[in-house]
Amino acid sequence: MDIALFSPSSLFHDDEDDTSSGEEDTESQQSYVERSHKFPGMELVIREFSFHQLNANLLWPGTFAFAEWLVEHRPSIEGRHCLELGSGTGALAIFLRRLLNLDITTSDYNDQEIEENIAHNCRVNGITPVLPHIKHTWGDTFPTADPDWDLIIASDILLYVKQYANLIKTLLFLLKSYKPKDNNARPQAKDEQSGGQSVSLPRPAFLMSWRRRIGKEDESLFFSGCEDAGLEVKHLGSRVYCIKPRETTTNGDQIEII
Repeated sequence: MDIALFSPSSLFHDDEDDTSSGEEDTESQQSYVERSHKFPGMELVIREFSFHQLNANLLWPGTFAFAEWLVEHRPSIEGRHCLELGSGTGALAIFLRRLLNLDITTSDYNDQEIEENIAHNCRVNGITPVLPHIKHTWGDTFPTADPDWDLIIASDILLYVKQYANLIKTLLFLLKSYKPKDNNARPQAKDEQSGGQSVSLPRPAFLMSWRRRIGKEDESLFFSGCEDAGLEVKHLGSRVYCIKPRETTTNGDQIEII
């Protein structure tokens, strides 16, 4: 299977619960739709492609669910140096910059239209200068030789099953080649979940929300691929996953980085 199957009806709320409303951009109505989307504590105006071959055109439901989870666990991400993979419209990154003043860089496929649209959405929502952006196709050489992002995030990026190996290759580089932005060791971020359990995010870590409906067999290919590549996968609840590298001892055994 080249592309994971999902139900189009699952991509949008019912009219009663719809989090967005919008009309076509009069200046470019053949190419874009501009909508107002409700995020926790704010409303963002996001220009979306009417169609994009790389599915960078819409905000998927997982974006809103992930935003809510991040707000609930904000002590875990405040002060982090963050990179978002598969940014699409840039809405989640814009939200996090406005809410938390998060130091965040967007990234997506090496496509000029995506970069320009994210910049447009930044400006419309009062983010100037616009967020830094990296054009990167998963699996290719990463443009930054010494990645210093201690938190990588993504939402609903597991659509293309054939790209799992390339995505894992990019994650391995970002996580295992990580070099801290400064020499000062910062404390592990923790917060309390309902139920009294704490969330501890190592540096570096990949934090991912996955809400799209695909077959469990396809979904497991990504997580098992991560584990086979020497990464550890932990479900934090609410379909949010933390992926981090394992440390290798001198005798070749792998131990968990905590």
